[in-house]
Amino acid sequence: MVHSAIFTTLLLSGSSLAAIVPYNFRIRNVQAAPDGFQRSVVSVNGLIPGTLITANKGDTLLINVTNELTDASMRRATTIHWHGLFQSTTASEDGPAFGMLLCNTMPDLSVQLLHVSDSSWTADWNLLVITRSHRVIRYTDMKRFVGIIATYHRNTLTAFEAHFSYRYSKDISTYSHTTIIDPQDPHRNRYDVDDASTVITLDDWYHTPAPTLQAQFFDTNNTALAAPVPDAGLINGRGRYLNGPQVPRTVINVQRGRRYRLRIINTSSIGSYTFSIENHRMTIIEADGISHQPLIVDSFQIYAGQRYSVVVEANQTIANYWIRSPMTVANAANNANLDATNVFAVLRYQGAPNAEPTTEQGTAIGTPLVEENLHALINPGAPGGSNPADVQVNLTIGRTTIDGKVAFTFNGIQYKSPSLPTLLKILANNATTNADFGTDEHTLALPFNKTIELVITGGVDHPIHLHGHVFDVVQSLGGSINYVNPPRHDVVRVSSTGVILRFRTDNPGPWFVHCHIDWHLEAGLAVVFAEAPDQARIGPQRVVPAPGWDQLCPKYTALSADLQ
Repeated sequence: MVHSAIFTTLLLSGSSLAAIVPYNFRIRNVQAAPDGFQRSVVSVNGLIPGTLITANKGDTLLINVTNELTDASMRRATTIHWHGLFQSTTASEDGPAFGMLLCNTMPDLSVQLLHVSDSSWTADWNLLVITRSHRVIRYTDMKRFVGIIATYHRNTLTAFEAHFSYRYSKDISTYSHTTIIDPQDPHRNRYDVDDASTVITLDDWYHTPAPTLQAQFFDTNNTALAAPVPDAGLINGRGRYLNGPQVPRTVINVQRGRRYRLRIINTSSIGSYTFSIENHRMTIIEADGISHQPLIVDSFQIYAGQRYSVVVEANQTIANYWIRSPMTVANAANNANLDATNVFAVLRYQGAPNAEPTTEQGTAIGTPLVEENLHALINPGAPGGSNPADVQVNLTIGRTTIDGKVAFTFNGIQYKSPSLPTLLKILANNATTNADFGTDEHTLALPFNKTIELVITGGVDHPIHLHGHVFDVVQSLGGSINYVNPPRHDVVRVSSTGVILRFRTDNPGPWFVHCHIDWHLEAGLAVVFAEAPDQARIGPQRVVPAPGWDQLCPKYTALSADLQ
């Protein structure tokens, strides 16, 4: 079935020698029908799921990516972003394209990506590997190649999300999972099972290719400024649309008496989901790859780009139970195919019949997650404590029109990719201050090794993601201020009440801050932090680009429009 997960195990071995582990990713178009509606999507190595990745902690992954996309109805250039990896000294391989770090990999071109599994990882990482080309919606055509680097601390899994193509289009139908085994997982005694079968991806699916949707979104007749609405919600690559075929539900198999670590990942373009399991409580132990103090809930909201690990005990009568994940999406009525409430899977006990549950599908009841009740488990506390931050950055989200077309802004500026990558400006042109970057590329220089307080306000719900870091959520959605033990994320929901975040500038390089709703990013809801430019050029934390990195843009710009 489309979208079943690839499980990649990264075994930790303190005594083993580090190795270079090579892989070849061939990005190709294939046919897929996750909700019964078939169309061309993007795959890795022609497989759905994609290529298995295996390495030991401390190894270097040498990944050769060849773009073999041919479908003219989609964007044909792409990049890969390793969502959740901090890319220390390797910012050139973070993935955002078109002027931020690199240009897209064009058709018939191969590039090599080096990734070192960080020996300092101590928490479980849920990462997304996403092929993207930060400029055209490709998520809608990719179904997101999710390379989940699951930090499998001895059975702990970190999701490594592979962001395919920041020219978003929901055309990827491949999920891959990577696991790193670490004997130091602080939650290891809380669960018995943590493997490929317990990874759950939540996604949205569009029947229409991304370029068509993009043209509709930016049409001057879109006076409501409404983003395209998906046709269906998916759990592990299976879903149903209104009056469509009865595609079999995804099944998560369990055995009574055992405890399961479920890793839930929102890989969608726009939708958020309210996740719950009929008659089963959940203990949250990890958020966005960071271990948190155990918190028992009955449901939680998960936004695009976010990841949670929960422990579920199979302690009910042997039967089938609904896994519920209704989607929340603005202007849902704009797509007659979408039944946002019809996003279900089945939790099946060993010995239960091969059938859907006989109970009402219903909705979640009981105790929902309140964000501020989460507390980081390891090294809790925001940088700088309750002392004033060294630098405060205020960002206000706006929505407007520019030349009659929808635009999203931070502080009134719509992000536009520069022709010369920001990283190249820093490394080759000695760009150091805000004035060294164009107004439209909205790049803010931050000093090295300082406490940054980021205050973001405005608008409806936006999942905001910071590359290169995790941050402490000092205040979320009008809650109380907490410097002592706040939640820790790399994606946070922002609404009109705003959030206050803190992080330390200890990772030199240009890092993207953006809305993880693909359409909003495409419309300009992004800013770049040029972190410690001097240290990015020289010293032990300098950025070392991959060979040939600086040649991608000349090759890309020389392409005809149909190949871009």
